[in-house]
Amino acid sequence: MNKLLLSCMLLLSTLCSCAQGIADDYIKIERMIPMRDGTKLFTAIYMPKDTSVAYPFLLMRTPYSCAPYGEDKYPRRLGPNALFPKEKYIFVNQDVRGRYMSEGKFEEMTPAIDNKKSNTDVDESSDTYDTVDWLLKNIKGNNGKAGIYGISYPGFYASASLPNAHPALKAVSPQAPVTDEFEGDDANHRGAFFLMDNFSFMNFFDHPRTAPWTKYPPVSNKLEIKEVYDFYLNIGPIKNLNTQYFHDSSKIWNEYLAHTTKDAYWQARNIRPHLKNVQPAVLVVGGWFDAEDMFGALKTYEAIEKQSPHNQNRLVMGPWTHGGWERPDWNKFATYHFGSNTSGYLQQLEFDFFNFYLKGKGNFNAAEATMFVTGSNEWKSFSQWPPKETTTITWYLDGNNRLNENKNAVKGADEYVSDPASPVPYIDKKSDDRINEYMAADQRFAAARPDVLHYAGEALKKDFTLCGPVTANLFVSTTGTDADFIVKLIDVLPDGTQQLVRAEVIRGKFRNSFVQPEAFVPGKITPVTLVLNDVAHTFQKGHQVMVQVQSSWFPLVDRNPQTYVNIATADEKDFQKATIKIYHDAAHPSHVQVSELN
Repeated sequence: MNKLLLSCMLLLSTLCSCAQGIADDYIKIERMIPMRDGTKLFTAIYMPKDTSVAYPFLLMRTPYSCAPYGEDKYPRRLGPNALFPKEKYIFVNQDVRGRYMSEGKFEEMTPAIDNKKSNTDVDESSDTYDTVDWLLKNIKGNNGKAGIYGISYPGFYASASLPNAHPALKAVSPQAPVTDEFEGDDANHRGAFFLMDNFSFMNFFDHPRTAPWTKYPPVSNKLEIKEVYDFYLNIGPIKNLNTQYFHDSSKIWNEYLAHTTKDAYWQARNIRPHLKNVQPAVLVVGGWFDAEDMFGALKTYEAIEKQSPHNQNRLVMGPWTHGGWERPDWNKFATYHFGSNTSGYLQQLEFDFFNFYLKGKGNFNAAEATMFVTGSNEWKSFSQWPPKETTTITWYLDGNNRLNENKNAVKGADEYVSDPASPVPYIDKKSDDRINEYMAADQRFAAARPDVLHYAGEALKKDFTLCGPVTANLFVSTTGTDADFIVKLIDVLPDGTQQLVRAEVIRGKFRNSFVQPEAFVPGKITPVTLVLNDVAHTFQKGHQVMVQVQSSWFPLVDRNPQTYVNIATADEKDFQKATIKIYHDAAHPSHVQVSELN
């Protein structure tokens, strides 16, 4: 206890000294900035005491609070990382509409309105525009330029500032941005609901608010989770979480469970179609071990490339978890060791980006795509992403747990019984919340289960680097009418460790359309295509490539009853065992396609 108390006192002393350093160099003011519809947003503004030069604005708009509140209260750090305060900007932190001390009504992933017809048509683009406009007119000593950054949900607000951006907005960095919550970010992956993350998040995030306040209480004070697998399994059907804990108090949780296909609700909250004619320079940042929004980073970059091809749009992907690039040091994760401080590399790149576009200082000559290659631990630069210097390789699933590059040699099928009463754990560790490490964990625990299929190639005779998409094309049948499919790409080390490289899930009913689900016909061989997130990984000489296939990933993903029902309203009787077959014969060659770097 004495050691713990001493550690806490030292940490508090450090934070206080950091905050004092900010107070020595900056003046803080708080303002309620009016939007075009009359709603006022709470904004904390930190202005350099040195007024000898003009400074650009650097904004972060957040639903997580721009605390500390009070003009005499200072945070321990300003800006994206520790390099920024000494450089000096006018830092602006803002509570977004309907959150914490701002007025208005909060909407999950505020739908964008491209063609605004009146001042009542507001979205995050207009709120950012009005904020920048007010700052330019009311804060002295600015140089007429602004930038915006943010990680995760604030990353969404950075992306959402891009359509019809204010002319003064010159540089934007969406980092791990929430982007499409049905296909790949946070709420759902390829239509499969991410149960554990969303329930715990909404309990902390979504207590109903009747007026502005500085702190949100939990939705349920009764929630106590000692071990996630047991808790979510014992709760039974997902609807029981509401009846036992939330009692309809979480608006967003109710919305999620009311919209179980990619209907108008989810389509309106997908920012990708709106990223057209983007004018500010963009730096998209993401992590290869980001359990929340890896999809968002990759797809935000892709959407801008396709719809704004002349934009100064760049992508950086490193070996980080969600926001890990802002840690002081990041040289290892799970079973990976990277050989250098990878977060320091990004922080300097980020610093150079804003300095160049907002201050005209230095240069920013980063490549179109700057990617860390796990396995070989090297940064590589590409003129586009995915890179053009690749060759498509196809690995066919085969009997005797083998991967085969010869399509004509494969035969047969494998099967397993998927039981909702005993789903495959997402990791072989116990915890009271999700463990990030699952993104890179040893998969031997899964390969040993009878409801997980595994296929491995021969030991590699030379290094083998993959850069780009991974696509699984399966031919399956089930005795049920719905099923999930999880595909894992694994690097098997010489000591037997099965190091996860990439994994993804698709809810089978969405195999042809996220909008129009379809039941499986029991016993009918059916193609299912699952596009995993991109990879940049070197399988070293002597290693093996492995692919695993399974139908549950619990409690990361909610249990599929394996009957064609609305899972949000399913009863216990709807959950049924199913025998699932994966075919790999000449007529039905289940396979995985990857891109080898030449």
